This record gives sequence, structure tokens and C-alpha cells, in this order.
Amino acid sequence: MVYIADNKLIREYDGERMLIEAFGENSLRVRVTRLRDFPEENWALIPQPEQNVQITLMRNEQEAETQKVNSEERIVGDGAVMENGKIRVILNKAGKLIFESREGKTLLRELECDRHSSLGIRTRELKTLSGGNFKASLKFESDPAEKLFGMGQYQNGVFNLKGSMLELAQRNSQASVPFVVSSLGYGFFWNNPAVGRASFGVNVTEWEAESTKAIDFWITAGDTPAEIHAQYMAVTGKPPMMPEHGLGFWQCKLRYQTQEELLSVAREYHRRGVPLDVIVADFFHWTLEGTWAFDPEYWPDPEGMVKELEAMGTKLMVSVWPTVSVYAPDYQYMKEMGYLVSSESGVKINMLMIDPTSFADMTHPGARKFVWGKLKENYYSKGIKDFWLDVAEPEYSSYDFENYRYNQGSVLEVGNQYPMWYTKMIYDGLTEAGEKDVVSLVRCAWAGSQRYGALVWSGDIPSTFESFKIQIVCGLQMAMAGIPWWTTDIGGFHDGDIRDPKFQELLIRWFQYGTFCPVMRLHGNRSPYKPPLSSTGGGRCASGAENEIWSYGEENYEIMKKYIELREELRPYTRRLMKEASETGAPVMRPLFYQFPEDEKAWEIKDQFLFGDKYLVAPVTEYGQRKREVYLPAGARWTEQSTGKTYEGGQTVTADAPLDVIPVFVKQ
Repeated sequence: MVYIADNKLIREYDGERMLIEAFGENSLRVRVTRLRDFPEENWALIPQPEQNVQITLMRNEQEAETQKVNSEERIVGDGAVMENGKIRVILNKAGKLIFESREGKTLLRELECDRHSSLGIRTRELKTLSGGNFKASLKFESDPAEKLFGMGQYQNGVFNLKGSMLELAQRNSQASVPFVVSSLGYGFFWNNPAVGRASFGVNVTEWEAESTKAIDFWITAGDTPAEIHAQYMAVTGKPPMMPEHGLGFWQCKLRYQTQEELLSVAREYHRRGVPLDVIVADFFHWTLEGTWAFDPEYWPDPEGMVKELEAMGTKLMVSVWPTVSVYAPDYQYMKEMGYLVSSESGVKINMLMIDPTSFADMTHPGARKFVWGKLKENYYSKGIKDFWLDVAEPEYSSYDFENYRYNQGSVLEVGNQYPMWYTKMIYDGLTEAGEKDVVSLVRCAWAGSQRYGALVWSGDIPSTFESFKIQIVCGLQMAMAGIPWWTTDIGGFHDGDIRDPKFQELLIRWFQYGTFCPVMRLHGNRSPYKPPLSSTGGGRCASGAENEIWSYGEENYEIMKKYIELREELRPYTRRLMKEASETGAPVMRPLFYQFPEDEKAWEIKDQFLFGDKYLVAPVTEYGQRKREVYLPAGARWTEQSTGKTYEGGQTVTADAPLDVIPVFVKQ
């Protein structure tokens, strides 16, 4: 039977309960369970004001009748139609959902089992697991011509996700953010932090969760990708305003081994007159993982260091890991309090770095409070307000998700939310201390992370041209998945030899691209490596080679300096983009179709992007390449930044790209 309660549509049939409600402008939320009550978790969704929704109940395609439901008289039908602005859902007699635009165009429809009746295929499945949860799956019919974008960050280089299978799980360099924008005019969010899978087949679209209490999804309709994206941001949250020091150049390497080494680098930038907004103290500036404090032998005066940097116009960011060494003073206390991630079997060790460690359980409110207390005492009190949240997935030495459990539930059930809670710990701590405009550099994200100031970077990626190409796609997919603040390690992370001319060229091309990313940050594990300083404390950890802009020769230095100066020239424009992101959720970097949805070719271009609404950026991604073809979207006139030549949109042009030039076109 189907009935209305509190302006929501409910269907009960053979032990399955379905709840459909208006949730935001032009949007609906659907939940399905076999439990007696619907789970109360909103997960990434923010409660919305009540919408002016229209619901019509039908019974055998005629007017519905009044019956008693739970001792109350209600109008009861076997089907219904619900409409909220530009989206309409039809719940047919068979219990299947058909989502349409206001004009009656089909957007998405559940798989009609009677078309495949001999196969016994089920559209919705909730298979009982031991412990009371379900393994869930949900199937929709698929339009082979549909194009799909978003879903977060996957290192596969695929732009149009149609035909792809994606693991819904967090790994180093992989961020699962399960929101997808369709070229058919809808956006779909799988509101479930469980480990699972999304399959966008040409015949069937299927969403799966390994362990959950309910199927929970949100769907929206809009006339343009920008409208669809904005409606998603309205229900999952917008970022705060990026602080001013997020707009310029950030210097980082693996790793400054001492306070004096870090300060000497900042002093050299200052001496050369090169603007430096942020410099980073990377991992193992501490004595042990889980102490969350500077090793005084190598970092004797953090407060003095912060003051000297501030006087040069530079902020200090410090690396924070959620790992706790078994030798850390608080390890036993955190274990007793349940503040560490549990293992279902085997030894309770989650990661091996220098010492065997366990992860702080960031889903546990007590653990977050405890860790923030350490950060506040050892960093914030010394003037440090910017944190780099590394290993945020978290990075298990073995990604056997079924073997780990959080306070909030098993990793199979809630694991994908871990990076969001990790970021929220910093955001809550800083805002409660009176800070505004919070930004945290974090290696992973889930839906909603953006509202806590998450600046996601693409993880520990190879230093290759092939990896560089993939990162361009990653940034655009993260943008469409609702993460406006995103960046990469300029030059990649692994295996870049600073003496290698091919790597130097890769670095220059990546540096040019980084100028037009939301945040411009140089980082990497460069060779030749530096040995550990000692066998104790922070001295136990080795380091990479120099990674400052003067480390690569005078010619390369001048090119990188030129692009830092360009980034400074762009500061007012970048500030405007960050303000727009904060107010509307609009991404900073955008695929071409975001601004030009009427141009069919714009939906196919994956190696160009828009920096805001004005600059079209075409990175050079091949070694030795000195020209490249650039597609200029129809509907605008474009001026080439390096030559001043103006072109009509809707055509492909060949742009010169000497080593010191990245093709950029300005929309007139």
C-alpha cells in the first residue's frame, strides 16, 4: 500500500518500506529498508526547509480510497506521483520508480523486472547479513548515449564515466565522492558511506553497498550542469571562504628535517623577492607518531619560527597523521578508551611506517576531542593554524576493509566517511577557538567534506607525464562531485630525479598547470635522497632532495618565478572565485561543459578546463611538445594570452607552447 504522512510518500509491501520526500529545490530523497523504522542518519545531507510538494495517490489508476493505517484513517493507493519543482517521480503499481522532468522527459527509471521476468532479476535488494545489516543493491535502466561526470577521484583517466565500474572505497590517491551529473539533466547522490561499487553499464546502472541498514539516495533535476551542481551543494554544504594565504604559492617537499632548514628556505624566497604564502613542515617533525608535537632536538623554537615566517609574509602548515605508535605515551590510554581503530581479527596494527601503529578513530567524538586537544596545545598555542591532514583515507597497510571497525560502525558500513570526520575535527577545533576561513590540506574526502574546509590533493602519485594527464581529469571529476578546493603535488610525488632533464620538463609543465589550480602547491619525494639524521626521534626519517624553484637550474627557475608572479596577478580574480565557491558552491576549476552545455564537443574535452568563468587552460602533457591543439567552446570569443590573437569559439586552433608557455585563452 502507498500513503502520505507528513508530506512524505510511504510504500509498504512484503516487508519492504520506502520513504520518498522532497529534499531541497527540484530534488527528492528516497530511502528503502526492511527494518521496522527508517534509519535516522542523514549522512552527508543537511536538513532542508519544507518544499511545496504535490502528491497524487492512485489505486488501480483510479482515485485512491480511505483505509485505516496504524489505527489512523488515511488515503491509500497502490501508486503515486510526487512533484517538487522540476522533478517528478512516478511510483507505479509494481513499486518501481520513474523519475521525470517537469515536462515529462524520463531522467532515470528503476529496472523493470517484468521485462526480464525469466531471469528473476530484482531491482532493489536488501540481503540480510549476520548482525542485522543488509547487503544492498539498486538497479536502473541505462541510456547508452548518456554521459556521466563526478564521483570523486579515480586514477584511471576516464572522463565520461559511462561504461565504468568504480569502487566506492577510500585509498591513497582515490577519493570516493558518490555524486554524478548526467547529460540527461539530473544529478544522483548515493547517500551511503558504505564500501561498495557503482557500475555505469551501457545496459544497467547499479549501486551496491556491502553493509548498510537502508538504500538511501538523493536525486535532482536541472536545466544545466551548473544548476544541478548548485542544488547538490545546497544540500551537502558549501566551503568556507578560502583564507588569503590560500591564494598564492605554497612550498613543500619531503621533508624539511630541521627548523633551520625550513627557515633557510623561507629566507631565500624572501631574499629573492618571490612571494611565498605557505611553507609546510611535513611528516615526522615529531618524536613518535601519536605525540602530535615537534621534536625539540630538531625543532627547538616553534613559536620563534612562526613569528619569523609571519614577518616574511609566510604561514606555517604542519603535517598531522592519525597514526599512533605502539610506543607513544598515550597509546595505551587511547586503546583503553576505545579511541583507536579496532581489528576484527589478528594483531591490532593498522599501518607500518617507522613504528607499528594504529589509527586514531576519527568517527569517535572522544578521540577527536583528545587529538584536537594535543594539536591545540602543541601547535595552535604556538601560532600554527593550518594543518595538513595526511593518511586521511586512512591508508591501511592492507586494504582489507572487512577487518576494521570504527566507533560509528564497521568500515564496510561507514568507512568512506572517515576523511570527513578527520577534517571536521580541525574545523570544529579552530572555529570553536574563534578562527574563521579555515582550510585543511587533506588526502581524501567524502560528500560534505567541503563544508569543513577540505582542500583535497590527489595523493602519492607518480612523477610521469601519464600521471599528469590523469590528474587533469581527477580535478574536473572532483569539481563536479562537489569538492571545489583541490590540488596536486606539482611534479607528482614518486620518483622525480631533480637532475633528470625529462623530469625537469615535466615539473615545468606541471608547475604551469598548478598556477591555475584552486591552490598552487609544489611538493614531491625527489631524489637523490638524504639519509636520516640519527637513530632517534624525528631524526630517524630520511628525506628527499631539494625541491625549491632554484633547485632545477637558472632557466627553469625563471620560468617558475614567472608563473608565481602570474599567480599573484590573478589573486583578485582567484579571491573572487573562492568567494563564489563559498556563496554558491561553484567549482573553481570547471569542465568546459559546465559553462557551455549547449556545445556538444565541450562534453568530450578532458585535457582542457576553465579556471572560473574567464580563463580556458590547455596544459601541455607530452615530453618535448611545443604546440598543441586547443578547442575553443562555441558561444564566446577567445583571446590567446601569449599572443593577443582573438578567435571565434566553436573551432580548434593550434597554439604555440614553448617551454615557458602554457596555452591560455581569455573569454571576451
